[in-house]
This record gives sequence, C-alpha cells and structure tokens, in this order.
Amino acid sequence: MEIKNVQPDVDIAGSTLIAGAMTGRVPVSGSEEAVMGVDQALLDLAKFEGKPGQVAIVPHERAAALLLVGIGDEAGFDSIRAAVGNGIRLVKTKRAVTNLNQVPTEAATRAVVEGALLGGYEYRNYKTTGDAAVVESFELIDGNEAEITEARIASEVTNLARDWVNTPALDMAPETLAERITTAAGEAGIGFETWDVERITDEGLGALLGVAAGSDRSPSLVVLEYQPEDQKGHLGLVGKGITFDTGGLSIKTAPFMEEMKDDMSGAAAVAAATIGIARLGLPIRVTAVIPLTDNALGGNATRPGDVLRPISGPTIEVLNTDAEGRLILADGLGVMSRYTPDLVIDVATLTGAARIALGDRIAAVFGSDSEVASQVLAAAARAGEPFWELPLFKEYRKQLDSDVADIKNVTASRYGGAIAAALFLAEYAGDGRWAHLDIAGPARTRETVGDLVKGASGFGARTLLEVAKGMAESP
Repeated sequence: MEIKNVQPDVDIAGSTLIAGAMTGRVPVSGSEEAVMGVDQALLDLAKFEGKPGQVAIVPHERAAALLLVGIGDEAGFDSIRAAVGNGIRLVKTKRAVTNLNQVPTEAATRAVVEGALLGGYEYRNYKTTGDAAVVESFELIDGNEAEITEARIASEVTNLARDWVNTPALDMAPETLAERITTAAGEAGIGFETWDVERITDEGLGALLGVAAGSDRSPSLVVLEYQPEDQKGHLGLVGKGITFDTGGLSIKTAPFMEEMKDDMSGAAAVAAATIGIARLGLPIRVTAVIPLTDNALGGNATRPGDVLRPISGPTIEVLNTDAEGRLILADGLGVMSRYTPDLVIDVATLTGAARIALGDRIAAVFGSDSEVASQVLAAAARAGEPFWELPLFKEYRKQLDSDVADIKNVTASRYGGAIAAALFLAEYAGDGRWAHLDIAGPARTRETVGDLVKGASGFGARTLLEVAKGMAESP
C-alpha cells in the first residue's frame, strides 16, 4: 500500500473517503465536509452511533463511497489508529482518501498511517483462494510529512516481524531466519555476522547448544551492528529466537504447542527494530544479539537434571527443558557483555505466567532500576504498545539456588514465574542498565480488531524504536 500526502483540493472521485465520527454521531474536527449531507436515515438504519469499532458505508456525492469509522467519546491516538484499521479492511476501491489526520490530537497523522498499514496487513504466502486487499493508494489530506515517514517505517518493520513469525516453522529453520534477518539488515546498511554451530561451539555458548541438542536443525546466532556518525548513545538488544518450541523432553501438550512458531517473536522484534532505527537514521549505535534454535525432542536432547555452561555467568541446572528461552538469552546476554552498551533490553515470549498475570494485550517490563523501567514505559506509551511494570523482587532469587550447579532454570513454586525468569536473566545481564520485556501475551493477536490482525503482532518493535528515539532526543 502506497502512502501519499495530498492537498485539500484533491479530486476524490472513484475513491473511498474515510471519515470519523464520535459517539453521538458528532463528526470529528476535519470531517465536517465529508460527513455533511449524509442521510441520517441511512445512519439510523445501519445503527451507526460513532462508537469504537463501528463502521458504516454510505453514499457520497463526490466519492465512490463514504466510510464512517467510530472513534468513541474522545478522539485520541489509539482510537484514531484503531478506527482507521477497522475501516481500511472494508475498502473496496484501489484508492482511499482521509482527512482524519486533521483531528486536533497529538500525532494524528502517525495514528492514521499506522492504522492503515498495520490494520491492512495480510499474510497470504500460503493462501491459494480468496482475494487480497484491494487498496493500493492511501492518501492523507494535508498530512504531516515527517510523521508519515516515521509511521510508514515503523509499520513496515512491524509487518516484517509479523511475516517472519507467521511463517510456519517447517520453512523457518534457525539458519533460514538468520539469512532473512541479515539480508534485510544488509539492505538497511547494517553490519552483521552469523555464527554457525562451529563458531557457537568454539565461543562456548553451552546454554544455546544445550537447547539445540535435540534438533537436527543447527542453531545460529546473529549479531547486528548499526553504527551511525555522531552517536548519542549505544543501545544493546537481545531477542529470543526459538523457531519452534516443543518443550523438549518436558514436552508441551498439543494445544500449547500449536502456536509455538511464535516463540521467535522476540528475535523478530529486535531485528525489525534495529532495521527501523537504521532506516530512520537515528544517531544511536545499536548492537543486536539474536540466538536462534529449535527446542526439539531427539536422542541427544538435554535431559532434566543436566547442567549447562553458558559463555559467561553461573552454571545452570536444567530442571525443565520447556524453560529454554532464558537459557539461550543467558548466552545472548553473555555475548552482549562484550559490547558494553549504555542500555541493554532483551525481548522474549518468555513465560506463560506473564500472560496469566496481564492477559493477551499487555506485556511485562522488568528494569534493573525504576528509571530504566520508566524509560521503557514512556517509550511504549508513545508507541501505543501496552506494558506494565512487574517487580524484580530479589527476595525470590534464593528459590533459584541449585544443589549441583550455580543456578537452576526454574523454581519449585508455581507462583511468580515471570519474576523468577527475570531474576534468572538478571544473573547474566551484568551490572549495567538493563530491561527485560516479556511479551508472551501480546506477541500473538487472537482476533482482528483495529490495527491488530489475527496472527503474529510484531509487538515490541515500535517500543524499541521509541526507546532509541528517546535516547537520540535526550540532552
């Protein structure tokens, strides 16, 4: 879908005109002309009241159709983005025009563009029937050009992450994902290297090798390096890249395994964000470390009770092979320590406990201190991705003590699992500024609504972009 910025006198003939209405059928500012003359009887028949999620298609004297989208009681960034997402999927013309970007709210243009590109996303690589989306040109009347560029890049890299995660694991081996990430990174001018299994072995990444041991597909580790001129800071990103998670010998039940191609969502978000930062030309150095492997069953699979030696940090007694994400992140964080960034953020679909605590729409953030957590939360708010801070409650750390190694990968308690996982990672994050993002809930969208499309969400990529932007704008 091409995004265009057009003048107020643009000819809208043959297009679908998208306008918004608030609860009570009151047109939002900027849409009066578009809504003027609409037959109230048609709106009554459609039971359109301007509520969030409502849409109505009515005739228009100048355009092919007028598509009204409900914004609710107040026009804000989230409601506009969701309304455009709901509307764009109903457009049946190749061209759509909107002036919703003129609503007097902060970043309205960005909300409109993200709504169109994220809400209009489709993954059709394996579809042989049905029609693809028809909108080829989406035009904003007198939009903010800088916001258009920013929103387009943020949405495109989010959709890139969605594509990677939506690809079935059969066609997304660790080496395949490494190749796709490095190809996209190279096109964005990012330096990269890929560690194969021999390099991983030579470097001593015993935790990654332990998780990979049960699979006949070799692990990989990708390092991305974006180094602009006039750097204002150094951001380190680590992403969990389990290309499929059976649970290993601690095997998952069938229903829990159905979505496990999603277990590389953290890796996808980190790679996509790094590409977005480079495309935006932000003056922030970024180093991304992305360990990639299957967690499979096999004759050589790691057994409960085995001890793994990561590249650095405590030795690990593995009591549950389905708590594998924290193992490969231990090695990812260990590799990252070589680069000494100002801030390290790891992103992972790490625990079902985070999803139980916060549901499917909210991710958890843990910070090495309150300032780090606040920095991430502020970035997430700007991105429109919901996060909630959970405590790094150090009194729980003793529950990870092992009788035979330095640490074990799970506790005996069924409670506080997300906190225990974060405390485990803290052992490998070093003494610097660090945040852990557990995106287990929102990494997958389970219904299509607003700018969310059923399937992989690409969640986290835009928050990381905003973190980098915040660093670039700080004194």
